[in-house]
Amino acid sequence: MEKIKDINIRIMLEEAEEKNLSPYAQLSKNSKGRDVEVKPCQIRTCFQRDRDRIIHSKAFRRLKHKTQVFLAPEGDHYRTRLTHTLEVSQISRTIARALRLNEDLTEAIALGHDLGHTPFGHIGEEALSEALGHPFCHNKQSLRVVEKIEYEGKGLNLCREVKDGILNHTGETVPATLEGQIVRIADRIAYINHDIDDAIRAGIISDEDLPVELVKLLGHHQSIRINTMAIDMVKHSFDKDRIQMSDEIGTAMDELRNFMFQNVYLSSAAKSENQKAKGVLISLFNYYSKHPNELPSEFKRENEKLEVNICDYLAGMTDRYAVKVFEMLFLPQAWMV
Repeated sequence: MEKIKDINIRIMLEEAEEKNLSPYAQLSKNSKGRDVEVKPCQIRTCFQRDRDRIIHSKAFRRLKHKTQVFLAPEGDHYRTRLTHTLEVSQISRTIARALRLNEDLTEAIALGHDLGHTPFGHIGEEALSEALGHPFCHNKQSLRVVEKIEYEGKGLNLCREVKDGILNHTGETVPATLEGQIVRIADRIAYINHDIDDAIRAGIISDEDLPVELVKLLGHHQSIRINTMAIDMVKHSFDKDRIQMSDEIGTAMDELRNFMFQNVYLSSAAKSENQKAKGVLISLFNYYSKHPNELPSEFKRENEKLEVNICDYLAGMTDRYAVKVFEMLFLPQAWMV
């Protein structure tokens, strides 16, 4: 009988991928590899290994205290950047499995796509863009996190396919793999639908405010709408070399997104604290620009520009830590006689 120590589980998994996955799937054995080659794991494929590296990273843990849409909401059921990430992962995996694509690669990209997101949601991105004088892009920062910031500056040394999906989950460039393309659309499916759910819970909009024709087409409840969009993606991408939605459902999703921008993202009571949050980050950026020696030691890198070191520090903060540092630097501190 063959001894268990002589069995290479990873090779068995790679053979199963080759046998069972679509011809359009990214096989783990055909990965373009890592910047620094490492000995393969005996029980995990390279993409499973990347998934685990992301989950065990500090940046991933901090997502639980980063804003999705609502700043410091009073309630336990509003989404955070972490729960958003988990919902994107679930939707992405479901679609990847249905299309017989590489579920492990899809999951790794989904779990890592927002690692570089700022505190305070997209208002934090706006704040750093204003402070820098040029766009700060969270997808590029997510790539920096996995390449240069995590693991004491060594990075996570992820496979190139995972990094490509993280970088290109938003913006003009489409991911090179179909797995990355799934995450790109699933990210939008997730945030449109869960932000509607949170906005209704907060009393900012009601079910009756949603455009009637879109509700008829996509569904009257969050779970139904997600299912409608996911099934549409599967039907129109099956055995094809790109991931797509039908014109009808894709247009409806875009219209629902526009509705959210007009009624929630840009002009609702949920945004009333945005300028305060923006002021916190801009004040911190300006402070560390004048006092670079007060940056934590890991962000005093001589091979990087000062503004890059500051952005790496600020973007990695949670909402509550950014407020804590702001209070420490700019508000009088209580002291005991």
